[in-house]
Amino acid sequence: MPKYVIEREIPGAGAIPAGDLQAISQKSCSVLQGLGPQIQWVESFVTDDKIYCIYIAPNKEMVLEHAKQGGFPANSVAEVKTMIDPTTAE
Repeated sequence: MPKYVIEREIPGAGAIPAGDLQAISQKSCSVLQGLGPQIQWVESFVTDDKIYCIYIAPNKEMVLEHAKQGGFPANSVAEVKTMIDPTTAE
């Protein structure tokens, strides 16, 4: 199944309190449950003004639907074509 990187522009994201991050995460999980098991949230990285999320989903449209239902921005959704890491150099 394809993997996607979602860029969410959220000014001040790095200063969002832990309780608010928990509420956002709960909302995301609730929407995912409604969409079914074919879409999965893997992890997210919070920076100063953006959140980068990794999702597994059958298509980009489902990722966008999750964002729409959750009320989350999805400024960019890119399908991961391949992954590399330090072992790729070997």
